[in-house]
Amino acid sequence: MIDFAGWYMPLEYEGLIKEHESVRNYAGLFDVSHMGEIIVKGAQAKSYLQNLLTNDIERLEDNQAIYTFMCYPNGGVVDDLLVYRFDENYFYLVINASNIEKDFKWMNENKQDYDIQIENISSKISELAIQGPLSQRILQEICDENLDEIKSFYFNKNIKVNQISALVSRTGYTGEDGFEIYCKNEDVEKIWNKLFEVGEKYKLKPCGLGCRDTLRFEAGLPLYGNELSEAITPLEAGFSFFVKLDKYNFIGKNELKMQKEKGLNRKIIGFELTGKGIARQGYEVMVDENVIGYVTTGYKSPTLNKSIGFALIDSSYSEIGKDVDICIRKKKVKAKIINKRFYKKPTAIHA
Repeated sequence: MIDFAGWYMPLEYEGLIKEHESVRNYAGLFDVSHMGEIIVKGAQAKSYLQNLLTNDIERLEDNQAIYTFMCYPNGGVVDDLLVYRFDENYFYLVINASNIEKDFKWMNENKQDYDIQIENISSKISELAIQGPLSQRILQEICDENLDEIKSFYFNKNIKVNQISALVSRTGYTGEDGFEIYCKNEDVEKIWNKLFEVGEKYKLKPCGLGCRDTLRFEAGLPLYGNELSEAITPLEAGFSFFVKLDKYNFIGKNELKMQKEKGLNRKIIGFELTGKGIARQGYEVMVDENVIGYVTTGYKSPTLNKSIGFALIDSSYSEIGKDVDICIRKKKVKAKIINKRFYKKPTAIHA
């Protein structure tokens, strides 16, 4: 157990590797109740979010979710989040646990004269994520609706799970198919226990924060504080697809547009160590005697059995195939720049 954003949470139950492999091959269940939930509703809810967020909220249908960024005027990231559209005037935002107070404050500071209500309901909501190739089969056993009808990045906001009303979305953070289940705090333990009761024959395992990080990392998904931050823009992180610069306006647009037009001075790249060792966050990346950046995430990949990582480096050195050095405990270890989509299955993020 470890402290995480003020929560006491499991790093692992049985072991990171076993849990990681279970999600890749069968299914794993995560308690992610630490995530934040904010409701935005009112006659101008859509216009407000269109100005606040980088992705195009106009494209959302009822019962559809979208991945997006909330940025500062300088293009740095306040947070990355999911937006669920209930209807044209009612949206549900899922944000990172470490950013709940900061996000809520920022959202209210930018409320201006919009006719909306913003409510932080994070303390009232629990969330489970069941992920992996057998996740639908397991969840279907305790659901009253056909889960085939929930397509990727869509949701049902009033589905019965173990006879309990919940919101179920086909979303996740692992690179695998899966679902996220939002319910009242008093109901979450009943759903958790029932999933393990029916999931035993499918080799369902409880999973902790450790493999949540290795799974998202292999799938090329960012972590706020590592690949995204107040100082790292979505374009530098390689997620321009979720930044719609053709929108009329949004906070940070001018700076991001300028960054794209001028070209990036630095960017997040993927690398593989060709020498021995594991690159950790903060380790320097060098070419010859020049420090060109630093590691943002590094692991020995459980799926690929290779030592790989992300790094934020000077763009002039970012060509795939280029050799670099990673400084591991003051010793240079050889590495090669590779595509940062390490894991070849489709990722869990869509436009």
